[in-house]
Amino acid sequence: MSTRFEMAFSKGPALVCFITGGDGDTAANLDALVEGGADVIELGMPFTDPMADGPAIQEANLRSLGKGTRTADIFRYAAEFRQRHPQVPLVLMGYANPMTIRGPEWFAAECAKAGVDGVICVDIPPEEDAALGPALRDAGVSLIRLATPTTDAARLPAVLEGSSGFLYYVSVAGITGMQQAAQGSIEEAVAKLKAASDIPVTVGFGVRTPEQASSIAKVADGVVVGSALVDLVKEHGDKAAGPLKELTSALAEAVHSAR
Repeated sequence: MSTRFEMAFSKGPALVCFITGGDGDTAANLDALVEGGADVIELGMPFTDPMADGPAIQEANLRSLGKGTRTADIFRYAAEFRQRHPQVPLVLMGYANPMTIRGPEWFAAECAKAGVDGVICVDIPPEEDAALGPALRDAGVSLIRLATPTTDAARLPAVLEGSSGFLYYVSVAGITGMQQAAQGSIEEAVAKLKAASDIPVTVGFGVRTPEQASSIAKVADGVVVGSALVDLVKEHGDKAAGPLKELTSALAEAVHSAR
């Protein structure tokens, strides 16, 4: 049986959309992304020290934590999302502490129970992943690893080992939402990654407009957009669903037209 990831990427370039859990009306925002045409959803787990993220997502983490969002709430959002959207892949993205504080096996079991398809853990490098990755794989949850402009040929096998679902290419050596890599460097990197693995390669960090998304979709298997969507939640608060759907629709049209 095909996984939800396989189905999502089988149609051509996929749009991957990120929002932070607990920021604004999360359920309505998730639904808006799906209705707008997102193929894969990333739900951010709020954390006090989101070191890979730029100001937009840092602020979203603080807004969410300020409302009292807990890991249990994230799993509730995930489980309810799975009931409403049985075919759309859902990824939890976040940092090691909330994922390991009660033990990786507990976290992996909760992911499986909630219908989570994959996990991105930003701050556990593959060389130090003796626990979380194996626990997720044992629970049938994909561990989605990150490759960056500094991932050389010697290290790439370690990144790819045990990775499934898709590979997330971080297109700039920096934090989310602040700058965009040159198209030429993205094309070169994606070509190297695709030559080394048959896992779909998505590209993110700094993608904000349909024009940028369209260019990347011509060479990658997917395009990840986060900060631009999170900015809309900041601007519109609990009424962000409409603007989110509108931007997602424009992004989806740009990405899917590359098919």
